[in-house]
Amino acid sequence: MTDPFDLSGKVALVTGASRGLGEGMALALARAGAACVLVSRSAKDLKTVAERVEGLGRRALVVPANVTDVKSVEAMAAKAVERFGRVDILVNNAGVNVRKPATDFTEADWDQVLDVNLKGAFFTTLAVGRGMLRRKSGRIINICSLTSAIGIRHIPAYAASKGGLLSLTRALAVEWAPHGITVNAIGPGYFITEMTQPLFEDPERRAWIESRIPLGRPGQPADLGGAVVFLASDASSYVTGQILFVDGGWTAG
Repeated sequence: MTDPFDLSGKVALVTGASRGLGEGMALALARAGAACVLVSRSAKDLKTVAERVEGLGRRALVVPANVTDVKSVEAMAAKAVERFGRVDILVNNAGVNVRKPATDFTEADWDQVLDVNLKGAFFTTLAVGRGMLRRKSGRIINICSLTSAIGIRHIPAYAASKGGLLSLTRALAVEWAPHGITVNAIGPGYFITEMTQPLFEDPERRAWIESRIPLGRPGQPADLGGAVVFLASDASSYVTGQILFVDGGWTAG
């Protein structure tokens, strides 16, 4: 029998792939057999990840791009197609956060978070998705958040962007299902990454976070591997418009 989780011969494009969750998911996709297009603002930051992908025996392409710039995104998609002929799997992972009380937010704070997390995901999906629509095949995976479903203080723009990304996931899932494309989301809980490191360095904040997680620990980037491979593979061919929370049980409590 064919392994439904096997991604051999597939091409995956991961934004925000230079570190943290993006790096972890890119490596998981490579282990499952996929070639990887690795995207972030800096090519230098992607070099180590590309070497790790190639060390797994997979091809890697580094493409620096700014997901808030539509022309940059379109050029990124064109480079991926030029190298590999197509993109089968898109993981919209690029994201930023600004932590402060809502009353301290500036217009620039708001625009920065929404532009990267929501606008960037939409226009990246369009740039890559046009090829999927022509081929009538593709997997799109948006990286949402706990805050797609629950409220957490001091991150109003991030919460708005991730709630919007979940709604976008469902809208495109319905629109593109007739074209053989599935669109799903992953909702990570609290993971230890460079972005969240300040939270875990605060003993009081870390204790609060861990007290809310039934499994008793924050996530590590490798913990997303199974979810992203599942949603990228034939194993999830009848799953679309859904969010899979990978949160140690937080949203179940």
